[in-house]
Amino acid sequence: MRAVIQQVKNANVKVDNEEISKIDKGFLVFLGVKDTDTMDDLAYVKKKIEKLRIFEDKDGKMNLSLSDVGGKILLVSQFTLFGDVRKGNRPSFIEAARPEKANEFYEIMKNELMEDGFEVETGKFQTHMEVGLVNDGPTTILIDSERIL
Repeated sequence: MRAVIQQVKNANVKVDNEEISKIDKGFLVFLGVKDTDTMDDLAYVKKKIEKLRIFEDKDGKMNLSLSDVGGKILLVSQFTLFGDVRKGNRPSFIEAARPEKANEFYEIMKNELMEDGFEVETGKFQTHMEVGLVNDGPTTILIDSERIL
């Protein structure tokens, strides 16, 4: 499982020119599910999202978590995180999970983050979306459950 986390001042998602979700300060999380992902991968990525300390404290050091600053999460499913371009220029998505599994893991992630007390907005699964954001920093972090060690 892969997550690209962007610290944002604000972010939103539009579908068919209609805004369907938005957040102010927090994380825009693009989530990609791999065909071989398990619940352990999900748990690892979820914990990292929840505990990631990339907001600046009073001394200007990245030392505060999403909870510390009262931030929100905008969670967007993105199978293209598993686009492989090592051969040729057209990406292969063979490692990306099929839509049924990807949506199941996406929904579990959303629900578990909410159960842990986070305010979560979402994109719309398997839909063309326009994602807008003001990246703060800019700060962008990649989490990959296969790179645990």
